[in-house]
Amino acid sequence: MTDASPPRPGPLLRLILGDQLDPLHPWFAQARADVVYVLMEIRQETDYALHHAQKVLALFAAMRAFARQLKTAGHRVRYVAIDDPSNRQRLTANLDALIARYQATAVEYQAPDEWRLDTELRQWAAQTGVPVRMVDSAHFYGPRDAVARALAGHRQWVMEHFYRRQRRQHRVLMEGDQPAGGRWNFDADNRQPWRGNPPEPPDPRPCHDHRALWATIVAAGVRTVGDAQAGSCRWPIDRGEALAQLDAFVQHALPHFGRFQDALSSHHQRLFHSQLSLALNVKMLRPHEVVARAEAAWCSGQAPLAAVEGFIRQILGWREYVRGVYWAHMPGYTRSNALGHTRPLPAWYWSGETRMACLRAALRQTLDSAYAHHIQRLMVTGNFALLAGCDPAAVHHWYLGVYIDAFEWVEAPNTLGMSQWADGGLMATKPYVSSAAYLQRMGDHCQGCAYDPRQRTGARACPFNALYWDFLARHRQRLAANPRMALVVRQLERMPAADLHALRAQAQTWLERIDDL
Repeated sequence: MTDASPPRPGPLLRLILGDQLDPLHPWFAQARADVVYVLMEIRQETDYALHHAQKVLALFAAMRAFARQLKTAGHRVRYVAIDDPSNRQRLTANLDALIARYQATAVEYQAPDEWRLDTELRQWAAQTGVPVRMVDSAHFYGPRDAVARALAGHRQWVMEHFYRRQRRQHRVLMEGDQPAGGRWNFDADNRQPWRGNPPEPPDPRPCHDHRALWATIVAAGVRTVGDAQAGSCRWPIDRGEALAQLDAFVQHALPHFGRFQDALSSHHQRLFHSQLSLALNVKMLRPHEVVARAEAAWCSGQAPLAAVEGFIRQILGWREYVRGVYWAHMPGYTRSNALGHTRPLPAWYWSGETRMACLRAALRQTLDSAYAHHIQRLMVTGNFALLAGCDPAAVHHWYLGVYIDAFEWVEAPNTLGMSQWADGGLMATKPYVSSAAYLQRMGDHCQGCAYDPRQRTGARACPFNALYWDFLARHRQRLAANPRMALVVRQLERMPAADLHALRAQAQTWLERIDDL
């Protein structure tokens, strides 16, 4: 007789979250028989906000494609589908079950980008019965605390300071020790309205038929908002499609992106924007390669410096900066409400049924496609919510749910800080508010709108006008101390009392019937 062989040790489980679909991560350098990669479709993640149908559909489709890619490359994969009978619909409950099933000896996971998942996994790791290790996602330019360390000692954090540091550190758009073209920022060159020329480039993204997957999602009871477009979903499902989208943007749209990045159009939702934020935020693309492609376009003469700098600033500067703000101020940041706003969101944020043409276009586009570009989010939907005094938590949850690229680490600072000024100026140096004049100058929605942008009061006056001056009057004392608001506060103070009274009375009329605007 011979002694029985000792039992083989169980595998290492490696968790991949739905926004960690990076085939270039060091984990995947070689296939290992002793590693099982775990991906999950769970109600915990579909239900923490009311998500757009396309967001759930696109993420599940991309996760399934990633799992197939890993299997093709020889990796072991356990994919827990939304309708799997063994699915416990909670992240750590599923991990417990899989540890038991595989007799796993250890668990590894990549650092989550959202506070709630980071906290959940840390707390679970502290009490589970196997060793658990967190590794870096190998995605961002720097660690979570890079912004806090870079701006330590500054009286106020300003993105521009961090952005310049990033340019120097990573040698992006630099000529020796000086910025390319002699300027750090070409934003002043990038504020032109678009009047139809040059034409919007064609949409290069393929159409996916996700009807079978959508039927599974619906049967599982997942609640969503918006149009699924399950038979013709345009969002990328893998790195190859994301790279093709990047190629098309650099070739056809980047040359014009700078001039028209702030433009609004009633008939064209993309204009010259890249729509790469989903691919970046789920890590199909790495920010370094996107920045390098844009810089190469300038070096080769394919795109002007102002356009390239403006695009790179959004990724190398802004994207890294908002992540730093998020991690420096969580968990309390999402409860920020410096202005004390409490009004519910108007019902038409969920339907698009409003007579205000700019809002109707932005909201219907959002509900149809899960997408709106940054000026639509900041100066149309966000501007109105701030002027009307809407509860920033409600605005935050709306943005978090309806946009395809919205994950809390990037969405919360953009919404609560930049859009709603709910953090009192931690994120932005001033509230981004405007009357109808800005919207009329940057877009074409005012033509044929039920409201007249030139009128301040009366039944046909654009609501943005009275709400703008009412907002300034409500918060006059606080805004007077802000140097960037000094000019408009002086205009408010010079306004005849009767005019201001009429404007505030008009604003109150709009607010009393806000759901009917």
